[in-house]
Amino acid sequence: MAATAIAYRKSPVDQVMQETGPLKTVEKMSKEAFKAFAAEHQEVQLERESDGTIIIMPLVHGGSGKRENLVGYFLRHWQIQTGLGEVYGSTTGFDLPDGSTRAPDAAWISDLRLTELTSEEEEAGFIPVVPDFVVEVRSSSDRIAKVKEKMQDVWMKNGVRLGWVIDPYNETVFIYRENHEPEEVHGFTGKKLTGEAVMPGLEVPLDKLKLKKKK
Repeated sequence: MAATAIAYRKSPVDQVMQETGPLKTVEKMSKEAFKAFAAEHQEVQLERESDGTIIIMPLVHGGSGKRENLVGYFLRHWQIQTGLGEVYGSTTGFDLPDGSTRAPDAAWISDLRLTELTSEEEEAGFIPVVPDFVVEVRSSSDRIAKVKEKMQDVWMKNGVRLGWVIDPYNETVFIYRENHEPEEVHGFTGKKLTGEAVMPGLEVPLDKLKLKKKK
């Protein structure tokens, strides 16, 4: 019997998020309530701000998912080769010192900071350790100003040592370092990002993250 084709229709919520970005709830949740809520709704990516506001993240389109996964591949390959620290993916939540629970597109924690993390904490809840490195790859529904704000006001203020905001649509990267102003890199052709002193030997070729040109 031939399979019946079913046309997928975006819900109004899906449509709004693709046009305006993440949604925020009016009601606020405690950390305990959020943990239970997130466990009940694992099909949705959720974050919690320090004041308890819940952020509902839209699903990313294929190209964005591909680029996020590619950056994660370079991080994982480097980690396997060096044996340094641990890499975490885009659905991993981090409980941060400011009281928020956030998730980057990819993160790396050094061996030193991993000593603060027990196996029970890693397996049973959000990670209560600030990553040394995080990366945010802009998707088509993201506003670059909001992505940069998250990097500066959430990740860097909570103790991240090195952060990248990668904007493939404008071929621009914003590099954040502890106690320094962000550095802007324009153009992807022939350029690469490095892990600097934080992740020695890591290289991510920006050519691989370029959007495919229309034929």
